[in-house]
Amino acid sequence: MSDILLEVSDIRASAGDKEILKGVSLIIKKGEVHVLMGPNGAGKSTFANVIMAHPGYTVTKGSIFFEGADISRESADQRARRGIFMSFQQAVEIPGITLENFIRSSKAAVTGQNQPILKFRKQLYSYMDALDMKRAYAGRYLNVGFSGGEKKKSEILQMSALEPKLAILDETDSGLDVDAVKIVSEGVKRLLDGERSVLIITHHQRILQALAPDFVHVLVGGRILMDSGASLVEKIASEGYKWLSEEALV
Repeated sequence: MSDILLEVSDIRASAGDKEILKGVSLIIKKGEVHVLMGPNGAGKSTFANVIMAHPGYTVTKGSIFFEGADISRESADQRARRGIFMSFQQAVEIPGITLENFIRSSKAAVTGQNQPILKFRKQLYSYMDALDMKRAYAGRYLNVGFSGGEKKKSEILQMSALEPKLAILDETDSGLDVDAVKIVSEGVKRLLDGERSVLIITHHQRILQALAPDFVHVLVGGRILMDSGASLVEKIASEGYKWLSEEALV
């Protein structure tokens, strides 16, 4: 049986009339940590949203396979049920539904199984404790009035409870202080069991110091210009992206 979890092949995608991804290919195997870096506007978030079937983007070419199945035409909820999870740069506030009920409903929808309240709550609290997140937040409306750091923790809490096969984290470390980055990193590490994989989109080194990526990909101008190991992160931190391709940044 293949150990390939996700295979993206020659994806081209647009938002309205603007083409953003211009032939992106990527393979993620089970148990791997991948990092996607690049300057602002390179198409990193677009790539993540395309994998998750965001309706705001149109795929004009290419294919996406997950565990060997072609999911190119599947909706976001179908992909979520297969085990793909995505945390967003800007967490959405949803008045009227508590964090606990949102995660419990999501877990039931993804697994197709009812989630007994007391058993689920016990597990949820254990995840919250590990994230140094006050249990009272479980009864608050989803992300409403949460600080930036608590919103990020909320995303990792959702990931922990849903136990996805592939977690896509879009700048989850943005705006976090050193302690919060460490806590979030530990939450991600607990997900990794040799079978589950993570794709991290980031501009920073801090979260990567704890997670030790297997592969680093640099996306510039809608194309992946380089694939390398963890050492590439340090080079980018010290030299930026211009050394990769001056033309791609125009």
